Amino acid sequence: MARVPASLTVPWAEQLGAGLPPLLVEAERVAATVMPGIHGRRRAGPGEAFWQFRAYVPGDQVSRIDWRQSGKSDRLFVRETEWEAAQTVALWIAATPGMEWRSSKEVPSKSLRAQLLLLALSSLLLRGGERVRLFGLPRPFAGRGALPAIAESMPRLAARPEDQRIARHARAVLFGDFWDPLEETRKAIAALAAQGVRGHLLQVLDPAEETLPYSGRIRFEDVAGASSPAALVPRVEAVREVYAERLARHRAGLGALAQSAGWSFATHRTDQPPEAALLALHQVLAPA
Repeated sequence: MARVPASLTVPWAEQLGAGLPPLLVEAERVAATVMPGIHGRRRAGPGEAFWQFRAYVPGDQVSRIDWRQSGKSDRLFVRETEWEAAQTVALWIAATPGMEWRSSKEVPSKSLRAQLLLLALSSLLLRGGERVRLFGLPRPFAGRGALPAIAESMPRLAARPEDQRIARHARAVLFGDFWDPLEETRKAIAALAAQGVRGHLLQVLDPAEETLPYSGRIRFEDVAGASSPAALVPRVEAVREVYAERLARHRAGLGALAQSAGWSFATHRTDQPPEAALLALHQVLAPA
């Protein structure tokens, strides 16, 4: 990726510690914006809390008929209770140096946008009575008041999306740019799928990573400062088409490996509003 000033890349923990209150406020704002567009997650099932009355159909147990409600009309009604088994959603953000990169001051870093989406999604899940777990932490969070604790715990996220303590049938959401070789991502998803975890990959990219808007002679350096040599491209516009083709192939590969494991895949650019990505994530996690 193109060389950028050091002022545009900030270490994960330092960035989160300095911006924690504003980040929480923004996450709650994004969650509140999305809330009106969310359909209820509730569904009928075993539980004690009343949900709704519905018309009696042949096959229903007679003991489930609510005679008081039925006495108000010439029809029989069954009293349904709400399914109360909350699901656990495990969340993870890649902490690679590349996630701290941004192409300009007008867009947030990929890491900061992923943190915002993680917190906003956590807010929605907690409001819906679900449990939220962070990869690498011993216990899930529950209750609407748990959001600050989740924010404070984010720097302790596991370095890799691995956690044997995540319960079977839990859901997972992995945030990252996923520029690693496809085989590495495949192994991580396959290991989680073997645990009985189903999930979703959200690829978060800077707009420049998708459009390669540069022109002329550009020197690209590894943001991690690795030993790999810098790439000097005499005319970037001459390679833009090839770059777009390779990006498309890489994304298609991510989608295919996610699908093969029973997972789903989507992309999000940091110059786009976070609300659309958040709503899509919540819908993906909705119970069947």
